[in-house]
Amino acid sequence: MLLNRTTKFVFLLLAALLLGQPAALAQKPPKISDLSPADKQYMSDSKAQLDALARSRLGERFTGSKDRDLTILQMILDRGLVKPDQKRELQAMGIILGDLLARDLGMHWVVYSDHVGRSRALRMATTDHYLFPVTAISRRVEADAPVDVAAIYTKQSQLMAPHRRQLPFQ
Repeated sequence: MLLNRTTKFVFLLLAALLLGQPAALAQKPPKISDLSPADKQYMSDSKAQLDALARSRLGERFTGSKDRDLTILQMILDRGLVKPDQKRELQAMGIILGDLLARDLGMHWVVYSDHVGRSRALRMATTDHYLFPVTAISRRVEADAPVDVAAIYTKQSQLMAPHRRQLPFQ
């Protein structure tokens, strides 16, 4: 009799879990919003801090030129000027990378909020295609993985290539 009750209980519990599973797996769509003034200030301050580091330690500055800026980012990493525990500086590198991608791909910065949290992301026009360059470098450095900044730029560009709106005569 006890086994029978236990079996019924387990069966009912499993049925409830299975019936509730689609609702549990369904997640709300992300909320997309403009950068707040605080976001803009944080990003600007972070880039200025990294630029000051590049000027003082490398005698170089970020100019917005893709090749030059990617080279400076790589030099900062290769020379160990930013350590894995320097999250703000690592993310500033991602912001500079993101600014280059935004300009070259016609993307813009937004705040992307979902069940995981709040992130600064690049959005392709009004589509649902996003890049997350802020952490593209930091995650690799923190995991002690090799980082090729130019390859990250190229890969992210290629991911967005199919979603870019083509202008006439291109």
